[in-house]
Amino acid sequence: MSVTSVTSAGPRTVLREARIPGDGMYEGRRTLRRLPKGWEERPYELFEVVPQARTIGAEIRGADLSRPLPPALREELNRALLEWKVLFFRGAHLTSDQQRDFAGNWGALETNPLLAAGSSDDVVRFDKGDGAVPTYENVWHTDVTFRERPALGAVLQLREVPPFGGDTMWADMAAAYDNLPREVKERVDGALAVHDFIPGFARFYGPERLLPHQDLLPPVEHPVVRTHPETGRRMLFVNASFTTRITGVDRDESDRLLRFLFQQAHVPEYQVRWRWQPGDVAFWDNRATQHYAVGDYGSERRVAERVAIEGDRPF
Repeated sequence: MSVTSVTSAGPRTVLREARIPGDGMYEGRRTLRRLPKGWEERPYELFEVVPQARTIGAEIRGADLSRPLPPALREELNRALLEWKVLFFRGAHLTSDQQRDFAGNWGALETNPLLAAGSSDDVVRFDKGDGAVPTYENVWHTDVTFRERPALGAVLQLREVPPFGGDTMWADMAAAYDNLPREVKERVDGALAVHDFIPGFARFYGPERLLPHQDLLPPVEHPVVRTHPETGRRMLFVNASFTTRITGVDRDESDRLLRFLFQQAHVPEYQVRWRWQPGDVAFWDNRATQHYAVGDYGSERRVAERVAIEGDRPF
């Protein structure tokens, strides 16, 4: 059926061409599925879960992280982590040792020689303010994907919060994968991509700082789409900080496809945003998310400590 419009020259029966660039993201309905298909959702008995967004992010009320976790509480928190991907605990005020002990319920703790240490080598301290090293957190990324076994997750606590800004955002990469166009899924399912620490850090550190780690941290390959080892969920697993190319694909085509895949974390429907108060703790599943620390607090001081948990090899 033709479309009729009226102009100063009289009626027209053909709509003019309206072309926009391809390979973009456009408006429309998005699939927002929080749980894997077939997942049995059960009530929580040991704490209250307060959702913060549709598919990702929940505040946990009534769980004391400062004490050793009984097995039943650890099991419920792990289930909440799998179902919500990032958990928030308002005003926990943990010591560094308590923070380490809590994270240790999920496995051995990892160290990162490229970041400043806090009270121990496995506590990373981010002290941002006037005169600090320019931030390398305000980009969508998944932690340490340049390792053969990227972190399972991380526990972050804000010690000092600026008077405004400094929020952190997380994106649900299972939702990002669910909403890829069919033809893109066909291209990336089964594909591998190269991850390297150098691109993410070379913007802030000179060669003299990075060279000692170059041989210890060679580039690694991971699936473009990984499978969650506990839920079986398929998730997009490339990020703008560390993913350099798709294996076996022409460089220009790899760059174009990666740019499109990187964009997926920017969709607000896949995100949750947390406004920090001093002593707040966030615990996220690094296998299933990307995150972004918003650098909008100028010269104000923001101090955070993070403990990361060793993970497995993506498949």
